[in-house]
Amino acid sequence: MRRTDTTINPQLSRVISETGHTDGIVVTDAGLPIPVGSERVDLAYRPGAPAFLDVLDTVLAELVVEGATVSSEIRDRSPEMLAALRERLEPLGVDIVFVPHVEFKERTHSARAFVRSGEYTPYANVILTAGVAY
Repeated sequence: MRRTDTTINPQLSRVISETGHTDGIVVTDAGLPIPVGSERVDLAYRPGAPAFLDVLDTVLAELVVEGATVSSEIRDRSPEMLAALRERLEPLGVDIVFVPHVEFKERTHSARAFVRSGEYTPYANVILTAGVAY
């Protein structure tokens, strides 16, 4: 068994390991459309589980991130989730870019992979842009 305090999910571990500089990984809620043919790491097993923030924390523990994009609608529809995103990303020096949800969904089409949570909070989605460790 792998000794780790982060992910023990083999598919998620592989996706993070294969991610290169500027690749996008989308951490999603239960409802974001995932383009046909995209790699999907589906961790959802019931409504609300696993929680978006738990999945995000696991990804952030292993992935170097240089950018983040979210739907601008999160400001009004899920301000608590936005605060939680800022709490996690700002200490890493990651600025959050806001785009309309329609554009957000379009931007996901170039993502390396999608990591789906069971979250039911509106607009609990983020495109993480991978950085480098050096």
